[in-house]
Amino acid sequence: QVQLVESGGGLVQPGGSLRLSCAASTSIFSILNMGWYRQSPGKQRELVATITTGGNTNYADSVKGRFTISRDNAKNTVYLQMTSLKPEDTAVYYCNGKQRIPFFDTWGQGTQVTVSS
Repeated sequence: QVQLVESGGGLVQPGGSLRLSCAASTSIFSILNMGWYRQSPGKQRELVATITTGGNTNYADSVKGRFTISRDNAKNTVYLQMTSLKPEDTAVYYCNGKQRIPFFDTWGQGTQVTVSS
């Protein structure tokens, strides 16, 4: 079993920065494609950023140029560096890890990010 634990969320003013971390419990992390998702009340969970085992990244249009996803396989950790934060970024951010064959999908418990003056 793989457990994902997010950390780094909190309250920040508009224009500020936060760095989220997601730590995996086992060394299987290195063969998982990882992603960050977010969900705010009344809205569907949306993809924020992904990074493959090979390091290829993808971002939602709303965060391109502001957020950066990265991974450190030696530490079994994926990061989301968030800059120029906006109130619209307020949400619970979830870490996800998956592989397609064989299928595997796991989620962290989420960490709250609140952007407000």
